[in-house]
Amino acid sequence: MMETPEYIERLRIIGGDVALDFVNTEDGDPPLECLRGYGDLVAWGVLVGLLSVEEGELLMGEADLRPGDAEAAYRDALTLRGALYRVFRAVAEDEAPASRDLEILREHEREALSRGKLVQEDRGFRWEWRDERDLARILWPVAHAAAGLLTSGTLDRLKLCAGCYWVFLDTSRNHSRRWCTMEVCGTDEKKRRYVAKRASRREAARRGA
Repeated sequence: MMETPEYIERLRIIGGDVALDFVNTEDGDPPLECLRGYGDLVAWGVLVGLLSVEEGELLMGEADLRPGDAEAAYRDALTLRGALYRVFRAVAEDEAPASRDLEILREHEREALSRGKLVQEDRGFRWEWRDERDLARILWPVAHAAAGLLTSGTLDRLKLCAGCYWVFLDTSRNHSRRWCTMEVCGTDEKKRRYVAKRASRREAARRGA
């Protein structure tokens, strides 16, 4: 039976795109690592719907048989995540992404396309990845989603949280969203403003005494 660590279950899925949610698996400043091994990568894939529970259990069985390959896939995931964060942050800040980071994404997207299959549905087609025993398969839909986001024309909605620097797509009507969630970073900012305001009032009262 596959178990999901609590720190994976608590992850906020707020990116608006699976590639952004993947980037946001490193949280806070200083950063809190939520992908601490291959098992966490698989658990995250199940959490966001890239894998079924059965597919996750099969991958974990393969990882137990091939721990060296599992570690290599995990390290590759961290490399891809770092490159994606730098690319998306650069775009959100109206800067040019580094060519080396775009190359990392290009290599992963090439692998994804070579392993994927186009499947016809009622009103179109979708990509599908079914190589159930390849330990790197979780990265293929992530890389494909990232490449799609960069070429989709919605990059004007890509933003960094003003509090924690998570990345997300701003789907608000007037593009005014500033926070990953109002309940977390938005509330923290309100608390900071309240404390600063009270301190200012105390200082003003002290000077006027």
